[in-house]
Amino acid sequence: MKNSFLFFLGLIFSAGMITSCGDDDTSSSESFDLNISGLEDLGSDYAYEGWIMVDGSPKTTGTFTVDTEGNLSATTFNVAAEDLEIATAFILTIEPSPDNDPAPSDVHILAGDFSGNSAALTIDHGAALGNDFTSSNGTYILATPTDNDDTNEDSGIWFLDNSSGMPVAGLDLPTLPAGWAYEGWAVINGAPVSTGTFTSVSAADDNAIYSGINPGPPFPGEDFLQNAPNNLSFPTSLNGGTAVISIEPVPDNSIAPFALKPLVGMIPASANVHEAINMDQNLDFPTGTVNR
Repeated sequence: MKNSFLFFLGLIFSAGMITSCGDDDTSSSESFDLNISGLEDLGSDYAYEGWIMVDGSPKTTGTFTVDTEGNLSATTFNVAAEDLEIATAFILTIEPSPDNDPAPSDVHILAGDFSGNSAALTIDHGAALGNDFTSSNGTYILATPTDNDDTNEDSGIWFLDNSSGMPVAGLDLPTLPAGWAYEGWAVINGAPVSTGTFTSVSAADDNAIYSGINPGPPFPGEDFLQNAPNNLSFPTSLNGGTAVISIEPVPDNSIAPFALKPLVGMIPASANVHEAINMDQNLDFPTGTVNR
């Protein structure tokens, strides 16, 4: 009888030890706050995802969306307390939705290093786009070199500079990291129409669906001569419109320019064709902070 009682006590003691050890292994979580302005709605196919760098490796902090007014669907996130405490940086990416890949995509839009309990998020951080685009500039001409009609020269835009008498690249832009590409646009009667995406300012872009039968110059640009989108007709006059260079995520599911538009220029209503026209910098990029 005594032996049975001692055995019973031993079982109770062992169970208590197991329960106690389990409690000790339970990791606590801690919240942090995310405050970002300037992000845009990605639609239903993509979402934003945050990551903290812990011992050199990214750990997800969760995903969120942004509505048409720029409001984040969530601003407070919970992660393991021990990870948040030693995190050295925060990175924001754009991910497919749903996303079956546990690793970050190449599309890093904002990043910042923690200093104390906060991190300032910018596009120019080395883990994001790595440049603030303050040295960017652009020049373009109006011309339609892909047809043989000289009466519609104001219906094409080419990002080149011919002011020296010889055409050279009209765009001075930094090389983009993986996950991003430049895209040219002409805003025609209020509607943005793409001239194509590109990564080199000294080569043709990937689009010529609106151009004529002749080859275009070896620079980004487009003649708007055929296959006009709905509610537009080609040829047209670009005078009074807007020229835009945007930075687009790859892949890109939107037919409109992305939030990053380093160069924008109003096309003069009385612009002369074949003459170089300068663009303006537009450095109003998304920014934010993380507070842990």
